[in-house]
Amino acid sequence: MISIDGFRYDYAEKYHAQNLLRLSGEGVRATAMQPSFPTLTFPNHYTLATGMYPAHHGLVDNTFYDRKRDAVYKVHNRDAVEDGTWYNGVPLWVLAEKQQMVSASYFWVGSESAIQNIRPSYYFKYQEKTGIDQRIQQVVNWLQLPVEQRPHLITFYFPEVDHMGHRYGPESDSVRSAVQFVDAAIGRMQAAVNKLNLPVNFIVVSDHGMLKVDTERTLSLPDSPVLQPLRKVPGNEKIMLYSNNEAEIKAAYDFLKQHENHFTVYLKKETPERWHYGQEDIYNRIGDIVVVAEANYAFEEANKKMHPGHHGFDNNLTEMNATFMAWGPAFKANTRIATFENVHVYPLVARILGLDITQPIDGKIEVLEPILNQQ
Repeated sequence: MISIDGFRYDYAEKYHAQNLLRLSGEGVRATAMQPSFPTLTFPNHYTLATGMYPAHHGLVDNTFYDRKRDAVYKVHNRDAVEDGTWYNGVPLWVLAEKQQMVSASYFWVGSESAIQNIRPSYYFKYQEKTGIDQRIQQVVNWLQLPVEQRPHLITFYFPEVDHMGHRYGPESDSVRSAVQFVDAAIGRMQAAVNKLNLPVNFIVVSDHGMLKVDTERTLSLPDSPVLQPLRKVPGNEKIMLYSNNEAEIKAAYDFLKQHENHFTVYLKKETPERWHYGQEDIYNRIGDIVVVAEANYAFEEANKKMHPGHHGFDNNLTEMNATFMAWGPAFKANTRIATFENVHVYPLVARILGLDITQPIDGKIEVLEPILNQQ
């Protein structure tokens, strides 16, 4: 299972990803895959790994406050990222290892922390120094191991397209080059794996899309003494405010609601039901007030340059849509399917691997079962 971070649903055609178009053309391709809200990297990678919406697996944002722990989870905080107690649900590699199946991860959100005290049999700490050919060779080496040591689930991750999308915007030559780079790498990986004569299935996904924002007219929350007592967790597309005091929450909400300007203010319990978010916040990690930027606008963050490319917005926006492609012996040939929600990938992978799903999830096998060859 390969994730191309920030690979918008239309990038393969737009930037002529010939290997991906050819391979998925021979297999399965979805019009798009709808990410979960918020359309950010950590929540959606972990949704793909668990089959659960962010409010149900606990990674409700790239940065959030946990009241019970009185601590903040941040994607750049290695201690938090590697602490398995932040993560709930049963990621695919944990499901596999618990059922005596070897798994490997060349990066995936959560894969370097001991979730339920379990890690993949083979995994790496996240860094971006190792060259792509070395990483492809590692996948080949894993698949050449003796059968009892060989992983049956491998996760793999490409950061390049997302980086370029943020820095230069989705319409840029830099994104085109990054798409071409990833496409060539997947072509080389497929060719190398083919030589092994193993029945390997490929699933290529992304976590979200990307859109261009106005870097000149940036947003900021209006200032008022009524906001001072609340804890703020900032983000470019979404700001969360936390308080244990109902009167403080009401005063702050009423003030912000009157000053909406290219952003929408929600009380946690009044976020759109289709987000499966505020009302379903099992771990109480979502802000009491959630402020979401309108498409093509973003909030300033202190001491940070405003880049033109952003994601994290409402998951109903077409530009937030992600990619789903699959090919290999488990999949039907020449099959096109409509857009579907990313929670449904987990039961698909479990079915292919013959794993029993051991706890309730949001994904349903019925959604993607029709793309499988009947076994």
